[in-house]
Amino acid sequence: MAAGPRATADTAPAAGAGEVEGEHIKPFTPEKAKEIIMSLQQPAIFCNMAVDWPAQHWTAEHLSEVLHGKQIRFRMGMKRTDTVPQFETTCGYVEATLEEFLTWNCDQSPLSGPFRDYDHSKFWAYADYKYFVSLFGDKTDIFEGVIWSDFGFPGRNGRESTLWIGSMGAHTPCHLDSYGCNLVFQVQGRKRWHLFPPEDTPFLYPTRIPYEESSVFSKINVVNPDLKRFPRFCKARRHMVTLNPGQVLFVPRHWWHYVESIDPVTVSINSWIELEEDHQARVEEAITRILVCALKTAEDPHNTRAWLNPTEVEETSHEVNCRYLNRAVSALFDYYRTSKVVEIQAMRTNREHMKKEGLNVHNHMEMEQTGGQDLSLGVVKQEAASLFGPDLVPVILTSEELPSKTGSIFEGDGKDFVGEDGEHSGKLHCTKRQRMMSKSEDAIVEQNASNSNMAPSQTLISTDDLLDCLLNPQVTRIVAQLLIQGRNLWF
Repeated sequence: MAAGPRATADTAPAAGAGEVEGEHIKPFTPEKAKEIIMSLQQPAIFCNMAVDWPAQHWTAEHLSEVLHGKQIRFRMGMKRTDTVPQFETTCGYVEATLEEFLTWNCDQSPLSGPFRDYDHSKFWAYADYKYFVSLFGDKTDIFEGVIWSDFGFPGRNGRESTLWIGSMGAHTPCHLDSYGCNLVFQVQGRKRWHLFPPEDTPFLYPTRIPYEESSVFSKINVVNPDLKRFPRFCKARRHMVTLNPGQVLFVPRHWWHYVESIDPVTVSINSWIELEEDHQARVEEAITRILVCALKTAEDPHNTRAWLNPTEVEETSHEVNCRYLNRAVSALFDYYRTSKVVEIQAMRTNREHMKKEGLNVHNHMEMEQTGGQDLSLGVVKQEAASLFGPDLVPVILTSEELPSKTGSIFEGDGKDFVGEDGEHSGKLHCTKRQRMMSKSEDAIVEQNASNSNMAPSQTLISTDDLLDCLLNPQVTRIVAQLLIQGRNLWF
């Protein structure tokens, strides 16, 4: 895609359409947009909500002028498609300007400079996860170019956002974010999103190595999976969509996602929206941090680069991690104390129910968080679903076949937002708890069958194998619940 101001005929309204005296009328008010975001439980694309944002013109070329030669860290990955994910711990890194990146990206393999060791035909580059506040420094006026307040979050702009700039093939390994939901504004180029619902977690083979706070990775390369090693992945329900410039993608809480750039240059801006459920998630993350750091540093205290994600730069001492846990628990209790009386009563009721069931605490906190709101949210969810149309497009289950091993880039013009089978994924949440139970049982049966066929040399248990079990999202949720119950003496 050529650099320069962007025009997207397939998403922008016709001249004069939806405008009064030059002002664009958006399809949803901020209040309605927030209502949709807070109630919708499937990914969806907002169209025509950001056509007047200054950020719509922030191409990589424009940003290179704004940043005036500022050095940015690029992650360098191979364009080949293996069955093993390219985690950040296995990639190379270079410090370069956006101007140097654009020159290299024009197939001009330099003989000198930061990209000299990376043949453009074999590598992709990704400046990912760049916080505006650290990237633009004192250029605070640029923050106003991102207007998340249009989605019902007053005061939220670029200050609470991150920037992503990549070349074709650049991608993020499949993972879920522990905190919040996600809004992603596509500025330049297109990105292909592969999404999987939270209920499919057992089929994604979650792991916490490499360790990054708030990121649960999948062991699977979802565009070229090894089904012999990961047979349960065939049950995962892929939702796939191409995000075009000018569109905003909503990713609900705990949805798995793999994101790849399918144009020569892509620029995206995102912001994570905090949710009430994040209070317990932070306790779970603190527990995870303690266990990962304790076991991995005991294994090899001098090789943290092998398991600690490059973006994870905080201290990892046991003392520091314990303080982190105590702050998370204290914050959770502070939230409980300020919650509404009806929410506290719901938690008491659920706790009494749990006592009758013994230690069967699976999904207990999930019921606490949603039990008192189901009736009120039910109507809102129905209203949100009824709003689907040209300006709010659901990302639904796809029947598209996996790509061949020759490449990870899908063909297509990026204008189709629905699966060929037309199935609506919203119904998947109606019987979530029952589905989770049946999936867990299937997983145990399949795992036992797989283990029975393993050669003796494959049965050796490593530290990572132990961590995969101890830090499975379902296990850490139970541990957090038990820990909270043990300290929950105030009501």
